[in-house]
Amino acid sequence: MKRALAAWACGPVSGEPGSGTPSCPVEIALAALRGRWTTLVIRELLRGERGFTELRQALPELSDKVLSDRLAQLAEAGVLERRRRSGWPPRTHYRLTPHGRRLGPVLQALWDWGAQVEGRHGQEVQSGLAATAESDHN
Repeated sequence: MKRALAAWACGPVSGEPGSGTPSCPVEIALAALRGRWTTLVIRELLRGERGFTELRQALPELSDKVLSDRLAQLAEAGVLERRRRSGWPPRTHYRLTPHGRRLGPVLQALWDWGAQVEGRHGQEVQSGLAATAESDHN
């Protein structure tokens, strides 16, 4: 590890008692990524810009309401941005912000850990991660 665990020491969880405001960077990150489907929505957006319907097809067990809630949560956290497409019917597409794309290695680390626990090796979260990084430079 780059930093010793002791360097990650934080103050009390949730900042001031009763404030509900995270004070630890890990707690802040987990608050932004809260919710069962949040990281899977990010995983799909790491593959590139997607419309609502495309996200629903990629995550068929996810209800429209929960997807809408997760997209709003991620937009509020600065992880994704909404883009309105012209035409009829009007469509909204979602893509990760540079801040959100920084979660790619985090999800890869979670994938690696889960694969190790499950006994699988050598797969990536998604094959387009390098392509996503390349598109950042265009």
